Amino acid sequence: MTFWKTVWATLVGNIIASIIGTILTVVVIAGIIGALASSEDVSMENESILKIKLENSFTERGLDTPSFNLDGAEDRIALRDLERVLRFAKSDERIEGVYLNIGAIQAAPAMLLEMHNAILDFKSSGKWVIAYSEGYSQAGYFVASAANEIYMYPTGTFDWHGLNAEVMFYKKLLDNLEIEAQVIRGPNNKFKSAVEPFIYDHMSDENRLQMATFIDDIWKVMCEKISAQRGVSVEELNAAATSLRFINNSALLESKLLDGLIYPDELAAKMSARLKDKGKLENDKKLDEEVISYNRYLEVVKLEDKASDMAQVAVVYAIGGIESGKGDDETIGSDRIAKALREARLDDGIKAVVLRVSSPGGSALASDVIWREAELLKQSGKVFVVSMGDYAASGGYYIACGADRIFAQPNTITGSIGVFGIIPNLQNFLDHKLGITFDAYKTHEHANMMTLTSPLDTVQKRAMQDMVSNIYNDFTSKVAKGRNKTQNYVDSIGQGRVWSGEDALNIGLVDELGGLREAIAYASAKAGVSSNSILELPEMLDPIEEFFNDISGKSEDAIMSRILGSRFKNYQDLRQLSNGGKIQTRLPFYITVE
Repeated sequence: MTFWKTVWATLVGNIIASIIGTILTVVVIAGIIGALASSEDVSMENESILKIKLENSFTERGLDTPSFNLDGAEDRIALRDLERVLRFAKSDERIEGVYLNIGAIQAAPAMLLEMHNAILDFKSSGKWVIAYSEGYSQAGYFVASAANEIYMYPTGTFDWHGLNAEVMFYKKLLDNLEIEAQVIRGPNNKFKSAVEPFIYDHMSDENRLQMATFIDDIWKVMCEKISAQRGVSVEELNAAATSLRFINNSALLESKLLDGLIYPDELAAKMSARLKDKGKLENDKKLDEEVISYNRYLEVVKLEDKASDMAQVAVVYAIGGIESGKGDDETIGSDRIAKALREARLDDGIKAVVLRVSSPGGSALASDVIWREAELLKQSGKVFVVSMGDYAASGGYYIACGADRIFAQPNTITGSIGVFGIIPNLQNFLDHKLGITFDAYKTHEHANMMTLTSPLDTVQKRAMQDMVSNIYNDFTSKVAKGRNKTQNYVDSIGQGRVWSGEDALNIGLVDELGGLREAIAYASAKAGVSSNSILELPEMLDPIEEFFNDISGKSEDAIMSRILGSRFKNYQDLRQLSNGGKIQTRLPFYITVE
């Protein structure tokens, strides 16, 4: 009987697996066909308003081929594509203006600033930009403030209350579970606060100081940019955040932050009037016929914006946490990024390389592997420029420090030059809470070093401290060489301290304020080549292959995201911390403006 039960169970299991696999395959193929079908007609006839819907999160770069989503959601907008679309529309005679439909935007400060600046660049052509939202978050309004006119639904809400940087601490939880987080930091790395949640139940004075400095800088940039576009003083913006005055929509109109509280049909009438004045819209035509969506226009741009010259500038994207191995499009795998840098170095046609870094750091070893390839690139004589995105901190700064020139946004988070290691001791937890004990035979006294079932002894702690100190010394020496500073100076601004891009410029960690576009322009001019055609590396992974390769991981993330909500980021941080190796150079937090 047992035999036949096993046979039948196996048979039924195989049938169910086959059915599920078939369903998934059909869904995926349908998604691909739908994506391909939607991209077939990319011609423009009468459309003259470009509609861009900005909501949720964003990514650095997008796929060149149609992608698919099983849940039917729109693809995340890639910053590089958005800049490309607005730059093309700027000189496209068919486009009269841009309609920004602002949703619930969530993005890091530097990416928000690059979006804001891309809209300003489009607007410099003399074409108009209108922004509309049912309700503005602080991030959404910051982007919208670059528009000529800003409208909101009459009963919509407007968030304006300042920035809040919150850190979750696990110390009391670990104490209750009798888990000891054995922390080793680089010498005097008092600002290296990635370890603080495991050893404290509140921010240290050093962490509070550095957070106050760069959070205030981020807020300052937002207020100054809004003030420049809307004519509202920074003082008034700060006073309104303190008093929550802008909860009252009439105060928004009085302050000129909004141009009107109108319904969508009234907004449509305003845009129709603009087209009629230009003779673009006849009385019997509908406004919908004059609007082209962002995704459709992006396909137009890809078809019509083909550069004839071979690429002479390469942009290498290093996005996400740093770890050993291959990585993916949202994680910096040392093998993959090192290979991309090597490919750019060995390509005789490439004269300049821009390394786009948006990373909070990660494995110290993986960072060094990438640094070595960056150093070989610099020694090759090719122009080597770094463009810092949202973050280029700790390991992210490690891989950037040797460039000929470093660009950062004023609100980029960078620095965090420091090293740490965390070795959990689960002995008491396993014994006292679960009743599990261990016994072992050792050939040598310290053969059990780095196990999770026994604490480090004095000799082992000293050895670990020496290792971490050596890595920190190596880190600061490489920064000193790359930035042409003394190692003592680098240590004085290091010690794990985080800086905003603006402060980093003042202390010599970066050379110039600007985004990826400015970095590419500089690299091209320095190499004496055209920037019309760019080689983007590494080649993005095939979404279908990645879906099937990582279906369990994506399912896990989807489930955890639904369960944890806004705390899903904390879960991701802990997971990346556990995957980053024993010794890490990592930023202690992420910052998102909502």
